[in-house]
Amino acid sequence: MTDYTAQHPLRILVSQAAMSELEFKLKSLSNLHYHLFPSDQISPGEMFDVALISRDVTSLSTKQKILPSTQKFYDLLLGSTDLRWVQIHSAGADRQIYLDLMQRGVAISGSSGVNAQVVTQTAIAGVLMLARHFPQMLEAQRHHRWESLINYPLPPDLVGQTAIVVGRGPIGNGIAQVLTLMGVSCIQIGFNPDSVGERLPDVEHRHISELHSLLGLADWLILACPLTSDTRQLIDGAAINLLPQSARIVNIARGEIICEDALIKALQSKRLAGAYLDVFASEPLDTNSVLWNLENVIVTPHSAGHSAGNESRVLDLFVENVTLLSQGKTLKNVIKIST
Repeated sequence: MTDYTAQHPLRILVSQAAMSELEFKLKSLSNLHYHLFPSDQISPGEMFDVALISRDVTSLSTKQKILPSTQKFYDLLLGSTDLRWVQIHSAGADRQIYLDLMQRGVAISGSSGVNAQVVTQTAIAGVLMLARHFPQMLEAQRHHRWESLINYPLPPDLVGQTAIVVGRGPIGNGIAQVLTLMGVSCIQIGFNPDSVGERLPDVEHRHISELHSLLGLADWLILACPLTSDTRQLIDGAAINLLPQSARIVNIARGEIICEDALIKALQSKRLAGAYLDVFASEPLDTNSVLWNLENVIVTPHSAGHSAGNESRVLDLFVENVTLLSQGKTLKNVIKIST
């Protein structure tokens, strides 16, 4: 157990926006001595032990485009040689700052599960919109055209279709569960051997090594896995060509998991029926990207997990981890370096 006394409190870096609610939640830890450092009131070189990166810190920054306010927080992290642990608001830790800190020996814990329900709902919304031809109907609405679905080849029923869900975390599990309830047969792809007790009922479980042999069965290919050395460019041109022409792709994971050029060619040529894409190889998506205007594509700006309730859930997880830290126990959701 680690003792944090009034003379040596746990020093916590936090954004000004998250400070009030975090302070309220930390009051439940009556035996913990701590000091909060609001990020906009301290200078580079200030020492602290742990940090919380809440959603407001990264804000509209992406991996490729870092806003000055975000970079200022990153500089504070890099400047504290006492830093030992950072809690982040996202499930994945593929931003360069996190990789740099992990290389330095700083523990990074993610927020896996915090936004799982929200991302699941968004992915299902993408499936339903594509399945029910909403892109075409919304386009008709913009032009005040009364175009019933009967004007098109009628959409096939979802019941009886097959979805391949890549990923077996909280989001992948949530998507597979909902689709199964809707009558869609699900094949869930995992990356590690799993015990039978952890497997979802009524879902077929297969290993990533079998993916190519299964793609020909897919009406839907849904990506819900982290970006790692195993998943980067996982869905390349060869994989896309194995999908039926009627298949659609849903990506609420990371853009780099798909070869974007190959995907664009397949969508333009109607080699694929459509896609819902929330993430892209480079973000924000270039205003000149053809993806914006393809009639069989839904584009959203990396927003699948955004919800008003997430912030409080991240703070709850942080307080839980602070408790574990003070007790000398293992933190939840510590992320390993992926090469």
